[in-house]
Amino acid sequence: MTDIAEIEKLVATVQHSQQNELPEEFIGLFRSDAIWTTAHGKRLTGRDEIASFTRQVLPGAAKEATATYEVAHVLFIRPDVAAVKIRQRPVRPDGTPIPDQNEGSPLYILSKEDGVWRIAAGQNTIVL
Repeated sequence: MTDIAEIEKLVATVQHSQQNELPEEFIGLFRSDAIWTTAHGKRLTGRDEIASFTRQVLPGAAKEATATYEVAHVLFIRPDVAAVKIRQRPVRPDGTPIPDQNEGSPLYILSKEDGVWRIAAGQNTIVL
């Protein structure tokens, strides 16, 4: 599998974990020392803090709305470090678009650790 395919698979796992409210699947995508900033500006440092937040907010989050995640661009900073721009579109649980909600524009910094891509840093931004 190519690096691009592996990165697309990671992003698909983000989508799957969010849509199906699977905190442990989501948490497993991060390096232990990762930094994550939510769309509302909350900074989380380290997998433990990300895990604590995710376990609180993810269950029940997809009742009204969720999102699709699409890799829009990948920049390989080094062979084992990539900046990945995501197009995040709000959808209802049945997959239909929600036209009155803004898209998200996350940026993930991934690092390849022991042959596996992991999220080292992430910044989610709402598109106004």
